[in-house]
Amino acid sequence: MARNPDGVVTRFAPSPTGILHIGGARTALFNWLYARARGGQFLLRIEDTDRARSTTEATDAVLTGLAWLGLGWDGEPISQFARRARHAAIANAMLAGGRAYKCFSTQEEIQTFRQAARAGGRSTLFRSPWRDVPDSAHPDTPFAIRLKIPRNGTKTTVIKDAVQGQVTVRNDQLDDMILLRSDGTPTYMLAVVVDDFDMGVTHVIRGDDHLNNAVRQTQIYTAMGWPMPVWAHIPLLHGPDGRKLSKRHGAPGVLDYAAKGYPPAALRNYLTRLGWSHGDDEVFTDAQATDWFDLPGIGKSPARLDLKKLDSVASWHIARMDDAALIKEVSRFLELTGQKPLSQSQNDGLKGAMYCLKDRARSLDDIVQKARFVLVERPVDQDAKSAAVLTDASRGILLELTSHLRNDRWTRAELEACLTTTAAAHGMAFGKLAQMLRAALAGRTVTPSVYDMMLVLGPDETIARLADAAALHSDQPGGQYHALPGPPQPAHAA
Repeated sequence: MARNPDGVVTRFAPSPTGILHIGGARTALFNWLYARARGGQFLLRIEDTDRARSTTEATDAVLTGLAWLGLGWDGEPISQFARRARHAAIANAMLAGGRAYKCFSTQEEIQTFRQAARAGGRSTLFRSPWRDVPDSAHPDTPFAIRLKIPRNGTKTTVIKDAVQGQVTVRNDQLDDMILLRSDGTPTYMLAVVVDDFDMGVTHVIRGDDHLNNAVRQTQIYTAMGWPMPVWAHIPLLHGPDGRKLSKRHGAPGVLDYAAKGYPPAALRNYLTRLGWSHGDDEVFTDAQATDWFDLPGIGKSPARLDLKKLDSVASWHIARMDDAALIKEVSRFLELTGQKPLSQSQNDGLKGAMYCLKDRARSLDDIVQKARFVLVERPVDQDAKSAAVLTDASRGILLELTSHLRNDRWTRAELEACLTTTAAAHGMAFGKLAQMLRAALAGRTVTPSVYDMMLVLGPDETIARLADAAALHSDQPGGQYHALPGPPQPAHAA
């Protein structure tokens, strides 16, 4: 594997044992932002050494989540399992150089020692009796390779962390960790360091639950004489209740948020702001995030998920998104959630209506629901609330209105004058007439402005829909509904 000696190199290294969780996505995002801001590389490594739990499906889920979020990586993803021979070679190199040793203690012996130490109130830190035993006294049995933690001279291990500050651990609190198991398989601690070195990783940005690992991994860097990366351990995410994020807090995975209709740009903005700050800026573009992001802006305290804030961020992004780009996101949302794709006529209708759909929409699903009036085909079916609005009296008013509309020019001013006059002639508030129009045009009582719907649909379609509604008998159900259903759960949640 060729190393890149110049520039910033970051990595995201998930274990493919499930979906891409929102906390992992934020870690990937921080690495992506830091590298992109400095013209560096963002690499992806799949830590699939746990063969019992690692699956192809889980790997695909991670890749799909990253791709949806827009976090493109450089080069091909690296399989940690495929590099196990390289890991073993480094362990044997340390053994040959006297920086590691053979340990013949069995798991049963280690467990017995710890149980006795625990019962006697002593430290359970295992000190291998094989550390200084010469090769000539070694038995002909399987052995593990352990790293020799310095015991003379250097008394402490110091981590200079870009987020947590300086962290110091006494070496007498560390055991001689296993590098290679007795079956020849490398440990996680060894594999991570070797992979990061070979990949040329300059900045290790990850959750602070790995801070203790950094203390141990530093020992391997030192033993091999390799340059130390910049450590940056970021606080984990907490739920709204202040507890560590878990399934009880709702949607745990990136694709769960995608299925709720949050645009990727909005989720990127929101996750960037979780635990990192740039003054008082809450909403910003990708270009601004890339320009501003730096490690000193990351706080030491856990950040809490706040879905109301996410709604606000999403609304800001949707309102400012280019209409063509927003339609593409809607199409991707429909595909992700297993809904029918847009027909050409629906796509055209959505394009014409977008100006009145973006306002105050908090998700792509909001867009779809508000756009129902351009996604349905005649005859428009009504839900229960709309059907209740279409009484015999209201249908008579709609029939009367169709004749007035045929004589009007199709401008907002003319439509406002016509509808206002009609409402006044029947002694009703305009809102009551608007409810009738919503039921006739969209089959729902909550829609965009009736004027916007009429302008988008045009005179022929509007009058035809009003005439359809006026012709219904009170006991006749609405026509067939051809619009898109509500979003199902994403496939991985099934």
